[in-house]
Amino acid sequence: MPTACIPPGRNSRTVRIALWHGLWMILCSLCLQISTAAEPGPEESQPFRAGAATSNITPPLGGAIIGGFTPIPGTHIHDELHVRCLVLDDGQHKVAIVVCDLLGIHRSVSDVARARIQERTGIPSTHVLISATHTHSATSALGQSRYDQTVPLDTYQEFVVQRIVDGVQRAATLLRPAELIVGQVDVPEHVFNRRWHMTPGSIPPNPFGQTDLVKMNPPAGSRDLLEPAGPIDPTLSFLYFREPTGAPIALYAAYSLHYVGGVGNGHVSADYFGMFCDALQRRLQPPDQELPFVAMLANGTSGNINNINFRTPRPAQPAYQQMRHVARDVAERVDSATQGLTGTTAISLQAVWKELEVGWRIPTAAQLDWANQTLAQPEPAPGKTDLARIYAERVRNLADQPAIAPVPLQVLRIGPVCIGTMPCEVFCEIGLAFRQRSAQQPAFLVSLSHGYFGYLPTPEQHRLGGYETWLGTSRLEEQASDKMLDELIRMTEMVRSP
Repeated sequence: MPTACIPPGRNSRTVRIALWHGLWMILCSLCLQISTAAEPGPEESQPFRAGAATSNITPPLGGAIIGGFTPIPGTHIHDELHVRCLVLDDGQHKVAIVVCDLLGIHRSVSDVARARIQERTGIPSTHVLISATHTHSATSALGQSRYDQTVPLDTYQEFVVQRIVDGVQRAATLLRPAELIVGQVDVPEHVFNRRWHMTPGSIPPNPFGQTDLVKMNPPAGSRDLLEPAGPIDPTLSFLYFREPTGAPIALYAAYSLHYVGGVGNGHVSADYFGMFCDALQRRLQPPDQELPFVAMLANGTSGNINNINFRTPRPAQPAYQQMRHVARDVAERVDSATQGLTGTTAISLQAVWKELEVGWRIPTAAQLDWANQTLAQPEPAPGKTDLARIYAERVRNLADQPAIAPVPLQVLRIGPVCIGTMPCEVFCEIGLAFRQRSAQQPAFLVSLSHGYFGYLPTPEQHRLGGYETWLGTSRLEEQASDKMLDELIRMTEMVRSP
């Protein structure tokens, strides 16, 4: 710098430093302004995005179909099984939702899949919801032991895990700006409580030689029917994601219907869950749309619900006819319910995960003595089902388990909607209570998430007995539903939007 620019009486070196310092501060200020302009602020946040994909998990023929008391080998693939995957991104958090065409998943399947998803996509494992539909015509992803978490994954479980991870990765690559439409529709025509009070003396003894106060799946049309032992939940809740241009991305729904059934002998099928997804895709996806629209139907809370009208039974039908009827009707109702609803892009995401300690049901000395005496009897002829022997084996197995079960619970908030999860076949009373008590509204509960811990009746239903409450069918302590529901409600407070 020329000395003529240096004010009199000042040291030239000091002045040069001061001038360079001033110039540096000006440059920093300009860089900060440029950087600030390039980074989105609160009023310029990244747009909400959604992406969806499916993966095929159809098993090879010959695997055991486990929908009944006695597994049978799969001999025909009627329709393919899938995992349906949805990834959401609000600019700060990501969430993944996966629905599997399976009767249930082992806890380890969820744990391993969620860990790999976190490694490969960065989505936290606590932000991944994995549930099963409960189709009764699929081979097992429950492994050799439904409850032992120390057993390594078998070949099919490992295949399912890989396909879940693949599906979530693919959905993440398809993320694009989206809006959310929230809705619900009541579809009571297809749901019936399957536990009934009956005239005295008409309920046969249970496998333990005792008489229950209610009967699961009583003879349809029987004169001994008195009244159902509980309510139904007719409400189907849905979250519909589409591009701002209107192109559909995915629709995630939950409906409290156990399954429909009526498949061919030895057939593998996704049941009405898969047929609903196909029917809704045909309705909502334009024929020229390049990226696929993915419909997803989770099992709500249907532990005591099925598709049988016990008062007025329907006549015998060919295989799959009733299944198609239910699927198409529910899809039509959902399609109609989406019409006229407006979407929003102002969506934020939150997730909370909890491992709740709940007691297992431990057999008493008398129950173990009964089990040992029953198992000492001659085995039934091949092809015969002996319920007493089946439950004796279950009771004896329960004696070796630890006293406490770490039960995974999860709550997601997607925009205004709160979703709770339980790893059981949950009675609809519990789902109705969650819907009403949740701190964030609207709300619904999804069953068979992150594991399979048996049926979950309420304490009141436990006192009535019946198949869903038998030791070996229901494995958690009789107060488990109250403890799990109360904890979920506390978790909804943590995700409540301001």
